[in-house]
Amino acid sequence: MTELSGSYDDPFAPPLAALAVLDDRGAVVGWNRRAEELLGHPGAAVIGRQAFEVLVDPRDLPALREAAASCWRAGGWFGVLKVRHRDGRLVEMGLRAQTFSRDDRVREWLVAGAPAADVLAWQRDRAILDGLYHQCPIGLVVHGPDLKVLRVNRAVERFTGVPAADFRGLPTGCLLLPDDARKAVDRVRQVMETGRPLIYSEQFARLESDPARERVALVSAFRMEDRSGRVLGVAEMIEDITGRHRAQRRLALLDQAGSRIGTTLDVAETARELAEVMVPHLADHASVDLLEPVTCGEEPARALAGPLVRVGACGIGVQQPGPPHDQGAPVEFAPDTPQSRCLAEGRPVLEPVLSSDSFSTESRQGTHAPDLGAHSLIVVPLAARGLVLGVLTLWRSSRPDPFEADDLILAQELGSRAAVAIDNARRFTQQQQTAFTLQSSLLPRAVPDQPAVEVALRYLPASAAPGLGGDWFDVIPLSGARVALVVGDVVGRGIHAAATMGRLRTAVHTLASLDLEPDEVLSRLDDLVTLLAAEQEAFGERPVGEQVVGATCLYAVYDPVSRRCSVARAGHPPPVVTGPDGQAALLDLPAGPPLGLGGLPFEAREIDLAAGSLLCLYTNGIIGERNVDADIGLSKLCAALTRPADELERTCQAVVDSLVPAHPSDDIALLIARTRMLPPEDVASWQLTLEPVAAARARALTSAKLTEWGLEHLAFSTELIASELVTNAYRYASGPATLRLIRERFLVCEVSDTSHTAPHLRRARTTDEGGRGLFLVAQMAERWGTRYTREGKTVWTEQPLAGTLT
Repeated sequence: MTELSGSYDDPFAPPLAALAVLDDRGAVVGWNRRAEELLGHPGAAVIGRQAFEVLVDPRDLPALREAAASCWRAGGWFGVLKVRHRDGRLVEMGLRAQTFSRDDRVREWLVAGAPAADVLAWQRDRAILDGLYHQCPIGLVVHGPDLKVLRVNRAVERFTGVPAADFRGLPTGCLLLPDDARKAVDRVRQVMETGRPLIYSEQFARLESDPARERVALVSAFRMEDRSGRVLGVAEMIEDITGRHRAQRRLALLDQAGSRIGTTLDVAETARELAEVMVPHLADHASVDLLEPVTCGEEPARALAGPLVRVGACGIGVQQPGPPHDQGAPVEFAPDTPQSRCLAEGRPVLEPVLSSDSFSTESRQGTHAPDLGAHSLIVVPLAARGLVLGVLTLWRSSRPDPFEADDLILAQELGSRAAVAIDNARRFTQQQQTAFTLQSSLLPRAVPDQPAVEVALRYLPASAAPGLGGDWFDVIPLSGARVALVVGDVVGRGIHAAATMGRLRTAVHTLASLDLEPDEVLSRLDDLVTLLAAEQEAFGERPVGEQVVGATCLYAVYDPVSRRCSVARAGHPPPVVTGPDGQAALLDLPAGPPLGLGGLPFEAREIDLAAGSLLCLYTNGIIGERNVDADIGLSKLCAALTRPADELERTCQAVVDSLVPAHPSDDIALLIARTRMLPPEDVASWQLTLEPVAAARARALTSAKLTEWGLEHLAFSTELIASELVTNAYRYASGPATLRLIRERFLVCEVSDTSHTAPHLRRARTTDEGGRGLFLVAQMAERWGTRYTREGKTVWTEQPLAGTLT
C-alpha cells in the first residue's frame, strides 16, 4: 500500500481509486465504494465471483490473461483495459495490479483502477514535472517557508556547477556574493509575504565561485499553497539571459552611438562624443587620441609619424580618476604598449587581463591606464578611407568582468563609425580653414591711415551656419582728406557668396576712386549685381536653394573739412549716429532697393556731424537672430553707443558683448567710426576770377601759405601745380574757380570749377605749343585725379610732406 500513497491528485490514491482484491483463483474478495461508484456493481454482487465473469468482456480475455501472466512474472502490472459496467457498457480504465502474499502461502492480487482519461492526464503532469527537474533548460528553485532551498532542477546545477542534491537545506542565495544574496532573499521573502507573483524581472548576479563574471537572469516567482491556503514556499524560475542581455545592450549602444556621435562637424567634439558613449555602457574609462595633423584638419601621413593628442576622455564615478592626460595634451606611448602596436599594425588589441605578471609598473603606466586598478584593456584603431587617424582606448577597473571578443567587435564597429565622423569633421575643418583664408584675404586686413575718422572694426563669422558668409566692410581714403565707409551683405552662404563679396568690394574700390556720389556708387553696383546674376543663370551656376545674386550695401562719404557726411543705402539697415552729447539714434535715410533688382533709384542724404560723433555701420546679424525682434536689437545697439568719448575699441567690444550671442547664426560685420575735423588753420581756400592773371595770383597765394606752414621746400612744385590747374580752368571753364590747400598727411592742392569736362593726360609733340601742363602736374604730384560734383568738377593732387609739418 505504500506505493499507492501520494498526493490527492494521484488517481490511484485510495480516496480516488477503485480498489479490488482478488484471490489466487481470480475471485473477488474485496471491493470498495469507489469501485461501486465507477462500475455500478455493489460489493455483494461481485464478492465471491470470478472477476473474469463479472468485469471482463469475453473479447478482452486474451489481453487480460496476458496482463495476468505479466503481473505474475513481474509481481505487478500497469496498463489500460476495458471493464464491464453493471449496465453492460465497457468503461476504459487505467489499472495497476500488484501481487502480495499473506502468511507466505496465500497470494492475492490488489488491483487499483481509475478512469483512463484521469490516468493519462496524471501521467502527462508527472512527465511535465519530471521534465522541469531533469530536462528543462530554465532553472527551477523551490524555497521553503524558512527560506531554505527544498529542491532545484538540473538547469540550476549547470548554472552554478553545484550538484542538485547538495542544494537541499541551503539558505536562499547562499552561493551568491553578499550584495546579490541579500537581493535574492528580499525578492523571495516579498513574494512569500505578499503573494504577488514576480514576472520576468531582470536580476544581476555574481557567484562566489566566479565573482569576476556578472550574469543576468530573468526571474519569475510565485507562492505555493495547498488547498487549505497554507503557504508551502516559493517557486522561482530562473533563465540565464546573460548572452541575450549583452547582445541587446550592444545593439542599444550601437543605436545610441548613431544618434550621439557626429552631431557636429567638429573634430574635438566628435572625439568627446565617442568617449562619452563608451562609458559606462562598455568601459569604465575611455580615451580618444588623434594624430596631431588630424586635430588641425590636415590629412595624416601614412607613415603614422608624429605625436598624438588626447582629444576626448571620459571616466565613471567621482572617486575614479580619469585618464592621466588632460584633453588637448600631447600623448606619447612607449614602443611596447598596446597603443603603439595598434598604431603600427592598424589592428585592434585585446588584453583581457592586465596582470601584474604580464605588465610591469612601467609598462602599465605606458598604456596610460586611468589607475592601477585597470584590469582589462581594448585598443581600437580609428581608421577611415585607409588612413589611421588615431586610437580609441578602453579600460575596465570597477566592472569585474574582463573584456571579451564580442566587446572587441563592438568597439571596432563603434570606432569605425566614429572614425568616419571624425574624418568628415577633419575634412570640413580643412575646407573651412581654406574658405576662411579666402574670405579673410578678401576683407581688409588693416585700416588705412587717414585723418577723417578713427575706426574700430569687428568681423564675426557664424559658428552654426555651414559655409562662408558674404558680409564685408571697407574704409577707403578719398581725395581731399575725405573717407568712404562701406558695409555690405551678399545674400546666401558659401563660396559663391564669398566670391561675389570679393567682386563687389573690388568694384566699390574702383567706383570710390572715381569720387562718385554715394547714390551713384550704389546705382553702378546695382548694374554689376544684375550682370553677375545674368552670368550665373547663363552658365547654370546658381547655388541650390539660393537666390542667384543679391546684396545689400550702405555707402557713406565723410569730409573732415566741412564735417558733411553723405550716405545712401541699398536695402541695408540704417546707420546709428551718436552725437558728442551721447544721444544715439538711427539715421533717417531712404531704404533703397537691394542690389540686383535693377532700374530702381537710390537716394543719398547729407548730414552735419560734429567732431567726435560716432557713425556705426553694421550688417543685420548684429541686431538679432531670426527669431528675435529687430527693434529690440536696434535698441540695444543704440544703448551700447551712448558713450562716444570712450575708447573706440572698448565701445566696439561693448557692442559685441551686448548684442552678439556666444554662437551667432549669421555673420556679423561691424564698423564704428569717430569723426574728426581738420583744424581751420590747416585748410586754406580762395575763390579766383578766371582772368589772365588768375594763374599768377594762384602762385602768389600758394607761396605765401606754404611759407606760413613752413613748407617752403614744396613751394616750387605746388606753385607749378596750382598755376597749371588754374590755367586749365581759365581755358576750358566758365565762372569763378576755387583754389584750396589742405595740410594733413599730404599736401593737397585742389582747383574746382563749373566744367564737367575732365582733363586728360596726353603726350605733346615737339611742335605743340601746349599740352604739357597736366604732364608736369603728374610728375610733381604723388597722386592726382578728378572728382565730380553737381556744380562741376575738382582736380586734385597730393604731395608727401616728408615730415616737415610744424
